[in-house]
Amino acid sequence: MEDPRSPDTQEHVEAVPLEPSAGEPLSSETTVEQPTPRLNQTRTGIKPKVLPDPQADLTDPSLYFNRELSHLQFNVRVLEQALDAAHPLLNRLMFLLIFSSNMDEFFEIRVAGLKNQVALGDNASGADGRSPRSVLAEISRIAHDQVARQYRILNEVLIPALEAHKLRFRRRDDWSDAQRAWVRDIVDAEIMPVVSPIGLDPSHPFPRLVNKSLNFIVELEGKDAFGREGGLAILPAPRSLPRVIALPAELCEEGFSEYVFLSSMIHAHAEEVFPGMTVHGCYQFRLTRNADFSVDPEEVSDLASALRGELLARRYGSGVRLEVASNCPDELARFLLAQFSLEEDDLYRVDGPVNLTRMMSVLGEVDRPELLYRPFTPGLPKPLGRKESLFAAIGAGDILLHHPFQAFTPVEDLLREAARDADVLAIKQTLYRTGADSPIVNALVEAAGNGKEVTVVIELRARFDEADNLALASRLQEAGAIVIYGVMAYKTHAKMLHIVRRERGKLRHYAHLGTGNYHSRTARLYTDYSLLTARPGLCEDVHRVFQQLSGMGQTRRIETLLHAPFTLHERLVAMIEREAEHARRGRPAHLIVKCNSLTEPRLIQALYRASRAGVECDLIIRGMCCLRPGIPGISETIRVRSIIGRFLEHTRVFHFHNDGKPETWCSSADFMARNMFHRVEIGFPLLEKKLAARVRKDLETYLVDNCQSWLLQPDGSYLKQQPGDEAPISAQETLLYAYATRA
Repeated sequence: MEDPRSPDTQEHVEAVPLEPSAGEPLSSETTVEQPTPRLNQTRTGIKPKVLPDPQADLTDPSLYFNRELSHLQFNVRVLEQALDAAHPLLNRLMFLLIFSSNMDEFFEIRVAGLKNQVALGDNASGADGRSPRSVLAEISRIAHDQVARQYRILNEVLIPALEAHKLRFRRRDDWSDAQRAWVRDIVDAEIMPVVSPIGLDPSHPFPRLVNKSLNFIVELEGKDAFGREGGLAILPAPRSLPRVIALPAELCEEGFSEYVFLSSMIHAHAEEVFPGMTVHGCYQFRLTRNADFSVDPEEVSDLASALRGELLARRYGSGVRLEVASNCPDELARFLLAQFSLEEDDLYRVDGPVNLTRMMSVLGEVDRPELLYRPFTPGLPKPLGRKESLFAAIGAGDILLHHPFQAFTPVEDLLREAARDADVLAIKQTLYRTGADSPIVNALVEAAGNGKEVTVVIELRARFDEADNLALASRLQEAGAIVIYGVMAYKTHAKMLHIVRRERGKLRHYAHLGTGNYHSRTARLYTDYSLLTARPGLCEDVHRVFQQLSGMGQTRRIETLLHAPFTLHERLVAMIEREAEHARRGRPAHLIVKCNSLTEPRLIQALYRASRAGVECDLIIRGMCCLRPGIPGISETIRVRSIIGRFLEHTRVFHFHNDGKPETWCSSADFMARNMFHRVEIGFPLLEKKLAARVRKDLETYLVDNCQSWLLQPDGSYLKQQPGDEAPISAQETLLYAYATRA
């Protein structure tokens, strides 16, 4: 069956969109058009037309995309949103800044890891067969192009568009006399007292600069008070000062909100930092360091103490990227590269602030609702509105919440009710990312204070949340809760809550199982599912997993849940193989997998085998995807899409048609080796048929999205879907309409 859309209704965008020629302005309409392939597709999959080769080697590296490059392509799709006029203007700026934040982490973790491999002479490759050195070279090429493109989008598209809406970022060459006077007052009162310039000479070697800090390299001429000849100095910008500062309303053009950058203020007054010296040049730069670390379980007796030491080391890891102002002279750039033992490929010249992510503060300050997504109030399922007690509502039947379209507050309210309920005896919970002062933690502290048996499994090693989790652990311990750090060699990534309550003289168990973290803020930004249940089988399994985490002993028999690192991977492979067997027997066969990343080779091979058997495979993979779809005889029936929109897609859902006896599972795990073999994860079934049908309907909504959906092609490029003559369908907007309450 042919695609009902004509080719000109689809936009074919390379995985790495090409830049226009030098000097050509970017616009919201700038796209990279390529010949659009015709896809033989149905609503839910691609019909096979080539008989599979039974001798095909499914471990062939040509069948896999590189993990790091796929990760980088996701960041590029995020950057594309800055050019999408369907998003409000300030949210387009937000996407551009998220791209910066994502790239910071990409260099801190992924590039740093590859550099370590090269330094150690480790040429081990992934399933794609590419060496670390070749991957680094490709990353450098793509990243340089995209970072340059990012600044062009900022300078040529977003800043002019914002100014048209009376939001202006003033460069120092454009300051009025009154603004210059105000800046001078701020420099004298707020900046000069806290800056610490460092002249470079034999007694002042190059300073150890903090990861991602804003700094200036300054060229000086003259003699200082001690008779020392000028040369070079380093001027670190105080980390305590905001990077973007609002000008007072009386200094702004009428009707405008105007901002200046801290870097411009320091640059304009650099000579005052070095009195009596002549400043020949002042150039901002920023160093990105290796921020990954690991703790050897063989050498650590106290995980919390070990992590405190590692957190300090993270600020001063080896350099992986140097960003400098575009006008920085070559000799100074080479000097900085040498100081950090970096190569020319590690240098990124930028036409604007080197720390764009810090512009995110503006989004919270500007009172321009017409330039932001319209607000909404998350909805609540009907059962929660009919019962005074959450225990009564959950006891009457399973309740499923789809965040952020539906509220996260019932989870918080359940904990608060449990903390104050005299009949509640015990509460157990896993915490991965939550914050030390969240409503969840407040309820756990209250419960411990009220004499409940509170046990919390905290994963201290949640990347970039280690410090918060250490503070969280201390607070809970002080309140009297039992705090466990999980299993040393396995991160506890499962999202579980277990409550034991005495009812009519007997103990009854309640549980919450989720795909996302117990975090109020991210529950408003990430899509996730929450299941509230009192089913004895599910609750007993949750109880057993907690016992396994807190105690010692052989693997407990888990009846209903899937449990990594023990059963999750093998059962997922088995369910994929079961679908393939149905197809071989001539039965309808279809599976849908929605998760953040798909990189684990054995799961990919199982999907290839299913496709060769004729199973329609719809994969909704937000980020990394190492599977190559659409290969004749291998993956013709596999279709991969990435949804990028207002909310970060975070749900992990696995649906199997199973010959008319469908199964739908939610999970805390992605299709990655780390989730399957190196973390404690859970997968939980939706046993209530109405809830399972509802999730299936949600998945189908994603499969017909033609506004925020990108289809992965066999060559690694992505095909941006466009409505054309069809009605536009945004899955996220549809779910908002279905579940949320309009503001």
